[in-house]
Amino acid sequence: MKKKLLAMVMAGAMVLGLAACGEAAPAPAAGDAAPAADAGAAETAAPSGGSGEGIRLVNGKIEVDAMLKEAAALYEEETGKHVEIESMGGGVNIQDTLKGYYQADNMPDIFVCGSDADFGNWDGMLVDMSGEKWASDTDAAYKNDFGTIGFPYTTEAIGLAYNADLLEKAGVDPKSITGPDAMKKAFETLDSKKDELGLTAVIGWCTEPKDLYWSTGSHSFANYLDSGLSRDDTTYSDMLADGGKIDETRFEHYAEMVGLFNQYSDPALLTSGTYDQQILGFASGKYAFVTQGSWIGATMTSDDKDAYAEAGNFKCGMAPYAFEDGIDTILTNSPSWWAVFDNDNKADSLAFLQWLSEDKGQEILVMKAGFISPFKSCTFVAEDPFAATISEYTAAGKTSSWHWLKNKAGMDQNALGQVYADYALGTIPDAKAFTSTVSQVLQQYYAE
Repeated sequence: MKKKLLAMVMAGAMVLGLAACGEAAPAPAAGDAAPAADAGAAETAAPSGGSGEGIRLVNGKIEVDAMLKEAAALYEEETGKHVEIESMGGGVNIQDTLKGYYQADNMPDIFVCGSDADFGNWDGMLVDMSGEKWASDTDAAYKNDFGTIGFPYTTEAIGLAYNADLLEKAGVDPKSITGPDAMKKAFETLDSKKDELGLTAVIGWCTEPKDLYWSTGSHSFANYLDSGLSRDDTTYSDMLADGGKIDETRFEHYAEMVGLFNQYSDPALLTSGTYDQQILGFASGKYAFVTQGSWIGATMTSDDKDAYAEAGNFKCGMAPYAFEDGIDTILTNSPSWWAVFDNDNKADSLAFLQWLSEDKGQEILVMKAGFISPFKSCTFVAEDPFAATISEYTAAGKTSSWHWLKNKAGMDQNALGQVYADYALGTIPDAKAFTSTVSQVLQQYYAE
């Protein structure tokens, strides 16, 4: 397996030099692709200080770099074991960077993986953590034929995020959004009251294809695959895997919802905006809805905290992407996992992860980093704007899974991102044409 990976690296993986030049590269497939920083700018946070001895963890969520370093410092104080934190975000392609590290014999001991494809890069090279104490305390670990190889550090959700205070002022009950007609009515109501509500637009929806392809081609597309389904229902994911096929009836209903977003989004954001602009607009109370997942709570309460406070620190919630009548779930999952490289430091790596799953580690990850704990024994509740709504959907059994993690690698960037942008631009005129185009593009991409 190591020879296979090395051959793949030598054959053309884009490594550190490319990332340093700031050229666009695929973002991580999961929630790690939603950094607090502008997704167009490659970022790597400086490793934590220390002697350099000990273990090294590559983190894909640059917005929690400081909190992870705080946890590492406390762990070193308690155990004498140093943990170096290296955080990557923005336009950095983490997997390609890791392949470069592997080629240079500079592999971290713990590193982030966000999809089946990511884990597949390291087949046979990761530690099976099935026997660890934390593994029996969560349902969110990543498992495959090699065992339990992914440590879950948080839970995230994909839903139609909303400003509950604005909806209440407009007389819109988010619980009424149970189908496409109700969603359209809510949008029309909000649009008619934009001036009195101080809204720039009903929804912050962005289809910019160069840096936000992951938002459209992975996270939005995920709702076609899973919304309204039980967590183990892989109907549409299986169809996609079978040569890039889609259910055109279901997809056209989804496409009509996307068309609604195109109609009611901020024109300045729709095709050329940035992630930062999208989240700041929502945090500032300029959009009643935003098409991003729960991870934006960390940005709203850190980088955008002043704007959020000025907007009243409004209550947030999530509605299902109800593009068909009866869809009543949001999508939840661990957005990515930490894997342990099978090397001489694996015992120290396992010890650190176990510590993170326990009280002192969880207090920092939940109360300071804003993570929503995937561990059943955790008693801390995040002060995150979306923590309550995720807990409510989870307790009610109204969640669907994230089967988009099984999509063919690069599908969002290389196949779908531009199609969403063309639909928003009007080059693709309607839902039927969007459906037909997506069908053709996906079948071609899966045939390659």
